[in-house]
Amino acid sequence: MTRSIAITVTSGVVLCLDQTTKAWAVASLDDRVIDLVWTLRLRLVHNTGFAFSAGQRLGPVLALVAIVIVGVLWLSRRRVQGQWASIGLGGIIGGALGNLADRVFRGAAWGRGAVVDFIDLQWWPIFNVADACITVGLVIVLVHLYRSERRRTGASREAPG
Repeated sequence: MTRSIAITVTSGVVLCLDQTTKAWAVASLDDRVIDLVWTLRLRLVHNTGFAFSAGQRLGPVLALVAIVIVGVLWLSRRRVQGQWASIGLGGIIGGALGNLADRVFRGAAWGRGAVVDFIDLQWWPIFNVADACITVGLVIVLVHLYRSERRRTGASREAPG
C-alpha cells in the first residue's frame, strides 16, 4: 500500500470512528454518566477551546489553524517513510479532521461549534477518539523519526572518514 493510500485510509477510518462515537455520545450521554472501570467513565462535555479547554471563544481561529495544519501534514506525507509512520500521520490528520468537523458543523456559525468530548479518566482532561488518535499518531511518528535518525547517524559514524 502506498503512503498516500495508507494515510488516506487511516484518516478516513479515524474520522468515521470519531464522528460515530461523538454522535453516540451526544445521543446517549446528555443526561447521564456511565462508569466503566476504575476511574474511566463516559461523560458528555462540549469544548469550544483547544487542549485542556484553553482558548475558549477562539473557535474560528482554531478552525483555520486546523485547516492549515491538515494541509501542511498532507503536503509533508512524502517525507514519511514506512507503513507505521504513514498510519501515525493518518491518525493525526483524521483526528484533526474529526475535531474540525465539530467546530464547523456543530455550531450556529462557521467555526463556532464545540468539540464533543466524552472519555473521562477523572484525573486527566476529558477527551475523544480524535484526540486519542492525534496523540497516538504523534507518538508513532516521533518514535519512527527517532529510530530513523538513530539508524542514519549510526550508519554515518561507522562510515570511514
